[in-house]
Amino acid sequence: MNDTLILGIETTCDETAAAVVKNGREVLSNVVSSQIDLHRKFGGVVPEIASRAHLETHNGLVDEALATAGISDPAKQLAGVAVAQTPGLIGCLLVGVNTAKGLAFAWQKPLIAVNHVHAHLYSVLLDSPVQTDFPAIGLVISGGHSSLYLVRSFTDITPIGHTLDDAVGEAFDKVAAILQLGYPGGPLIDKLATHGNANAIDFPVAYLQKDSLNFSFSGLKTSVLYHVNGKQGRERDASALSEQQKADVAASFQRAAATTLISRLKRAVEMHDARAILVGGGVSANSVIRASLNDLARKLKLPILIPPMTYCTDNAAMIAGLGHELLTNGRTAELSVDAVATS
Repeated sequence: MNDTLILGIETTCDETAAAVVKNGREVLSNVVSSQIDLHRKFGGVVPEIASRAHLETHNGLVDEALATAGISDPAKQLAGVAVAQTPGLIGCLLVGVNTAKGLAFAWQKPLIAVNHVHAHLYSVLLDSPVQTDFPAIGLVISGGHSSLYLVRSFTDITPIGHTLDDAVGEAFDKVAAILQLGYPGGPLIDKLATHGNANAIDFPVAYLQKDSLNFSFSGLKTSVLYHVNGKQGRERDASALSEQQKADVAASFQRAAATTLISRLKRAVEMHDARAILVGGGVSANSVIRASLNDLARKLKLPILIPPMTYCTDNAAMIAGLGHELLTNGRTAELSVDAVATS
């Protein structure tokens, strides 16, 4: 049986990425160009800057990914071109989708349109021989997403819960801004929290309706704002706090965020009689959330798959990997396919 090589392209937000994956699992190359330095002074991603940066770097990254994987003749060696087509920032998506269309046409290869969020769930299989049982509950947690999915297979994924306001990664960024830590907030909060008392402050956890699988983080974020800045968030700022007090805020916030995620995940597993838990997205790299997820899996006696740190954040290997799965199941796209900001 011949190996199947897929080129993956990812430009949904602020990482430009290209990768080649063999047989859906083995990552032959995975090149990522981060835009953090471009957006740091703004405290978040500026869509126009992000799309321009993709335009400037994507051709070189595709060339590098092919060269690293030993692909000298893409028209002969590749089986298809996979691209993150939804969801994401529309200007950013257009760069990747149009690039993939051009390459697929030039090389006469199938074009495979990939859901970026579903690819985060598939990332647990990259560079790993592990298998998963279905149905599984998938949790994607990132700067733009806090969502639960019923995963019957990697080509049959149904949303069952989502955030009603801020994504958990967005909440981390906003709390980091309140504490005057910088951007991106997730790693900074995680590092500061190691010196704090997670039980120092009783920040609220939103439980919503009895059977709800949705999340809410706006109340938690606002509670942190009022705790740090005083009444209505206007009396002072984080400079009035000691380093220990800041660490206690970070640790207590992180505990509340983890509790919110774990409560919904546990409910979803029980409601759908899941046989495994799949987790993806940049926030899955957080040490406390990662530990809480593993604790839950042990209590429920279920296998849990979380990607290695390399594949937690946005990357093209996960796009190519899921692209292989879609191609195998005959799920290819026409060259007329559009980029879609929301899915």
